[in-house]
Amino acid sequence: MDIIILGIYSFFVWLIFIKFKWLPWNIVSQVIVVTIPIIGLVTIILLLNIYTPSSSDVRTINYVVPIVPRVTGQVTEVPIEPNRPIKKGEVLFKIDPVPFEIAVKVAEAAVEEAKVALVTAEAGQRGLEFEVKNAQAKKAALGSQMALAKKRVDQFGQLAGAGAGRGADLETAQAELATLESEIAGAEAAESQVKQKLSALTAAGEIDTVAQAKAKIAKAEADLASAKYDLEGTVHYAPADGRVANLALRPGVRASQIPMAPVMSFIEDNDQWVVAFYRQNELRYVVPGNEAEIFLKTHPGKIIKCKVDSILWATAQGQMPISGNLPNTQAYGAPEQRIAVRLLIEPQDREMFLAAGVRGAGAIYTEHGTALHIMRKIFVRVSTKTDWFVLKLH
Repeated sequence: MDIIILGIYSFFVWLIFIKFKWLPWNIVSQVIVVTIPIIGLVTIILLLNIYTPSSSDVRTINYVVPIVPRVTGQVTEVPIEPNRPIKKGEVLFKIDPVPFEIAVKVAEAAVEEAKVALVTAEAGQRGLEFEVKNAQAKKAALGSQMALAKKRVDQFGQLAGAGAGRGADLETAQAELATLESEIAGAEAAESQVKQKLSALTAAGEIDTVAQAKAKIAKAEADLASAKYDLEGTVHYAPADGRVANLALRPGVRASQIPMAPVMSFIEDNDQWVVAFYRQNELRYVVPGNEAEIFLKTHPGKIIKCKVDSILWATAQGQMPISGNLPNTQAYGAPEQRIAVRLLIEPQDREMFLAAGVRGAGAIYTEHGTALHIMRKIFVRVSTKTDWFVLKLH
């Protein structure tokens, strides 16, 4: 564009000073003719960089999900191929499920065993409650007999004192009373013993053995759920639409649930970021919603329409560690870190495939200096044509 402007300017200079000689071609005019384009081009370039800032570093960034298996085991199947589109929910790989199926069966048996123990404990609780009721009923019956026996002893005692009764009858009545007292004492002891067993109740009103049995059932069911969860983890599914690059996982490999050793890296296709990096003094007029255009090396000659989504006002230089030590500042100034601007691709270009890590360039058109936008758009379109040329000597 600069060359085109200089060419047009040179043509008019030739017409005015050389062809038609409307003005004299002397030292003064020559200095003016040379000075005007220099000042003009410098002014245009400065205004372009302020009102329509350009970036030579535009990147496409995808989310990369490290795939770590939930369980450790031997891989039996890898049904996917590298660098091929994968839909969300498709199987990425499978792990030998036999050890985990055995663990599920063991957990199921433990649950059944705990349920049997609960039935036995509840039966024992009901038996103790029945014994208490029997002891109380027996004690009540003996109490009635004892009252009758005491009455007979009193009657026989009165008759014997008056000489109207036999002493043998009094002794028999006293013996029966003593027997009843002994039986009542035994019934009270039996009731006390059973009540003592029932006194060991939990807050839920259950005997310890019942509470323990229920706790064992809860633990066994939790172990069963954990075993089933591990069994489900033997089949790993794609977390989103995407693809796997550099696939090295093969059947027979032992996959391990170590976060620092993923078995593959899954590249998501959705929610791709397009980021342009700018110097910090170029963003004074850039705001969300501004029009933008980018071009990428993988699509020579293609202008991709975008708009500014947001400016990432943060760099590593803005992070100061909080500690009791003084910050370690360098003896020289660190280079200025650039600010990232996130761009959103317009709907008409969103179906275009953009590989992760693609590089290119572009420009943002602010609401100021709109007369210069056409010049910047020409620059962008001329620049993207150069991507057609592949300069290699091998």
